[in-house]
Amino acid sequence: MKKILLSLTLLMLSVAMYAQNEVTKFLGIPIDGTKADMIQKIKAKGFNYNAQEDCLEGIFNGEKVFVSIKANKNKVWRIAVIDKTGRDEGQIKIRFNKLCQQFDNNPKYYPLKETQNLSDNDDISYGMTVEHKQFEAVYYQLPYEGALNRTVWFTIGEVYGKYYISIFYENNKNESHGEDL
Repeated sequence: MKKILLSLTLLMLSVAMYAQNEVTKFLGIPIDGTKADMIQKIKAKGFNYNAQEDCLEGIFNGEKVFVSIKANKNKVWRIAVIDKTGRDEGQIKIRFNKLCQQFDNNPKYYPLKETQNLSDNDDISYGMTVEHKQFEAVYYQLPYEGALNRTVWFTIGEVYGKYYISIFYENNKNESHGEDL
């Protein structure tokens, strides 16, 4: 009986330790390490590096995108995936809701709140310009243990009357926590 209890305890500890070391992944790549290493790993997935813009370009989830890598003290903490193609208000609602549906149906993610879809009554332009509203959906990458450090979220941005989705994959362990203040 002692051996069984000891085995179960060790198994639970190993699972908990694994989950604490787990970091957010983008395209199966852990968001950790140096920016140069991350660029090489994403290039290996078929993306091209644009040195002038300091970003990668390619296809992600069926869309042409820019991929930007953000680091803190030379450790990657965020991958930003930004649509290349702008849309009108109706099209961006469809794209936003489709992403919500894809994340909701993916067993690797857990939503921060249940209903994050936009309705036909949501006025994106008015909400963003007058009410300074941010239309966003927030998810955590599983496993549950330590999930607060593995945030994936997306939002709608606007440039010259066209709307774009930006998706952020974050390893919150590597972001700045005010240590330089």
